[in-house]
Order: sequence, then C-alpha cells, then structure tokens
Amino acid sequence: MTIEVPCPNCQKKVKWESKSEFRPFCSKRCQLIDLGEWADEGHKISQPVQSHTPMSEEMLDALEDEFLMNNKFFVEPE
Repeated sequence: MTIEVPCPNCQKKVKWESKSEFRPFCSKRCQLIDLGEWADEGHKISQPVQSHTPMSEEMLDALEDEFLMNNKFFVEPE
C-alpha cells in the first residue's frame, strides 16, 4: 500500500516511496520554493526551546554521541 501526502507547497498528491525523489514535495521547484521561504525567514520555529534542566558537558557529550550513532552520514570516513 502506497501512502499519498500533499505537497507542502502546492498541495498536489505525492506518493511516499523511495523513488519519489523530492518527497514530501512534488518537484524540485516546490522544494526550492520552500527552501527560499526558510532562507527569507518566512518559516521559522515560533517558540524557543524551553528546558528547566541545565545541560552539563557530560549530558551534551552523551547527546552528541547518540546523535552520531544514529546519523552516520555526519561521521567522516576513517
């Protein structure tokens, strides 16, 4: 079963599958329009991150290690 989602820019239906190169966008054009909106600050996260717990160096190191373990494309080849 293939899921269809609306393009965030033009609302055209997009099949959510690996061969849909620009998903969730329908095309490179819609993808670039959205990128431009972020660059012009038309899109932004409206609330600051709120944390009542101060982050120690150890906590930051643990978060970074976990992130790198789950996102191998950020790690430089050996």
